Amino acid sequence: MYDLIIIGSGPAGLSAAVYGKRAGLNLLVVEKAPMSGGQVLNTYEVDNYLGMPGMDGFDMGTRFREHADKLGVEFREARVSEIQDKGGYKLLCTDAGELEAKTVILAAGAVHSQLGVPGEERFGGRGVSYCATCDGAFFRGKTVAVVGGGDVALEDAIYLARTCEKVYLIHRRDELRGAMVLQQELKALANVEILYSHVVEEIKGGEAVERLQVRDVKTEERKEISVAGVFIAVGIQPGTELVQQLVDCDEGGYVLAGEDCATSVPGLFAAGDVRRKPLRQIVTAVADGANAAVAAGNYCRGTRSYE
Repeated sequence: MYDLIIIGSGPAGLSAAVYGKRAGLNLLVVEKAPMSGGQVLNTYEVDNYLGMPGMDGFDMGTRFREHADKLGVEFREARVSEIQDKGGYKLLCTDAGELEAKTVILAAGAVHSQLGVPGEERFGGRGVSYCATCDGAFFRGKTVAVVGGGDVALEDAIYLARTCEKVYLIHRRDELRGAMVLQQELKALANVEILYSHVVEEIKGGEAVERLQVRDVKTEERKEISVAGVFIAVGIQPGTELVQQLVDCDEGGYVLAGEDCATSVPGLFAAGDVRRKPLRQIVTAVADGANAAVAAGNYCRGTRSYE
């Protein structure tokens, strides 16, 4: 019986492991991938993590894991298929056998929905981004495109328009879906051009993104537009399949949990991108991991307040 099992070893899971281990918890990290780090491993450069400007994402993920290894954190590569709440403990069913723990932290992260077009994977981290607040600073004074028509796409376009020379907003429908206040703010910006009823067919370039091939879905006309980057904002899927029938979630599938990361099920915590919150960044995932581990330790000791 473990005190704590952490599902996932991205920034949130590894932070929870470090804090949990330092608190003396008998813990295990279960990770389905062969390498720890999560989405940060595929990030070309992280420029907004405090004290590590310009850090290579792969190197950052490696450092996070090395910190946990240095403390003697136990890791196991396995895929969790079910979490059962047994009252006094949690039972995890995995492809490597059953595991039991007094508490569980779900830190399974999230994945961005992709366009699935040629060039998207090739230029990942070299002009293709899924996070304007993460990577927008790299495109200061340049022309970029945002793909999508919801709130996130509109917010990204507005954010990028503050520093980029020009922003194309590409949306497959003939009207935007985002909040009206965002639409009004976006349309008031002189350096934003909205391409309604258009889809991206291919992302092109040499060493990095240079242009997009787009198609008008009404006329079938194709053209290319020159851009230095493309920000894809067509949705995100949190890794909450294991708990959606177990804990309270919002309409997007994100777990409802406070700053202590406690869910509606006692002893089950959610940290990082699986939790509903206004900002999903490496720094907020790391903070969630710390809070969740402290809260799990308090739960094991029968206390609720921070000590």
